[in-house]
Amino acid sequence: MSGTSLDGIDVAIIDITGSGFKSKINVVTSHSVPYPRKVREALLSVSNVSSQTGDIARLNFLLGELYVEALEETVERAEIPLNSIKLIGCHGQTIFHEGQGAQYLGKKVASTFQIGESSVISERTGIDVISNFRERDMAAGGKGAPLVPYLDYLLLRHRGRGRVAINIGGIANLTAIPPNTSTDRVIAFDSGPGNMVIDQLVSRITSGRQLFDRDGAMAGSGQPDPKLLAKLLRDKYFRAKPPKTAGREQYGSEFVSKLLDTELSSEDLIATATALTAESIALGIRNFVMTDMRVDEVFVSGGGTHNPTLMRMLRKALDPIPVMETTQMGLDVDAKEAIAFAVMAYETAHARPSNVPMATGAKNSVVLGKMTQNGGSRTSANGASSSHKTPSPRGGKVGRPPVSPQAKAAATR
Repeated sequence: MSGTSLDGIDVAIIDITGSGFKSKINVVTSHSVPYPRKVREALLSVSNVSSQTGDIARLNFLLGELYVEALEETVERAEIPLNSIKLIGCHGQTIFHEGQGAQYLGKKVASTFQIGESSVISERTGIDVISNFRERDMAAGGKGAPLVPYLDYLLLRHRGRGRVAINIGGIANLTAIPPNTSTDRVIAFDSGPGNMVIDQLVSRITSGRQLFDRDGAMAGSGQPDPKLLAKLLRDKYFRAKPPKTAGREQYGSEFVSKLLDTELSSEDLIATATALTAESIALGIRNFVMTDMRVDEVFVSGGGTHNPTLMRMLRKALDPIPVMETTQMGLDVDAKEAIAFAVMAYETAHARPSNVPMATGAKNSVVLGKMTQNGGSRTSANGASSSHKTPSPRGGKVGRPPVSPQAKAAATR
């Protein structure tokens, strides 16, 4: 999966046994591959903007190739045979997401668009691919996000403790799991901006010399502006009840341009944006989680965990609740979402639902994604074919299990 931060591709390879919430997961390896600068710039140019369809089509196929290269680099580093992987889950790169229906040509339409051509991935690897996870949830009346609560519930539920899992990518999302409960009581939603606003400010202030606030140094040398922060936190999104989803549509270039029009110093502006992320997460927990359940522990994952200033602000905003990283639960902070889509792909291959209706607002549980089946041979990026035949799934349709009870799955983030 490639997240809204547009920083690159995260790959996770897992072994999984069992089914549903009784599944057992072993993370074999994980690896991140940054996007080349020109690819990142091209993706920004087609994300939530008017664009040439030719650019989108070319990027769609190019990302398919880049995902394959990232997977090949990962298996080579970990010395894992590519043909031992039975299934690939690929979320792709979101370039537009509008979970709340908008009027369009006389109809109210909710829509989402991820690119990264699954046919290219399947053809190059000889492995079945599950992709396009969000559309089915939206067809069932959901917002198509967040989907990671499925994994959060699987791995973090506890009989006696109320837990909140926070992922800080481009957008921040959270999953609240009451003690000893089913998914019917899970609370999950996008709380607002994660790294997205911070990254854009740093990039524009430094004219592209820096793409993010490394180690939170710029924010750490500034002070949040209380008046601007209070104004930003009055935004109606933070008051809207879940389920809700956010993206570049709310916190993209237009939002950042307005912030740059203020007279704050660069350091104070980035400190304010960092505080906005921390305070909006805390606001979401206080307003929509702690009213229904007690919160004993908070576990954080995603790129935001690498920003000490952001983590310090988040701990202060949530004090006295302990705020830890998911590594303390044995879950790599950079791999969680990739692991999630590997697990969801596995469930889809067995015709089992993996959305959480309480999180997305869907009317019912649905089987997510679409399958691209392999043809039994692998074609390299330069067009050459290999003679290896990846073990093909039984049956040919989703609905009959196309993977063995124990299978290795990969997901690209």
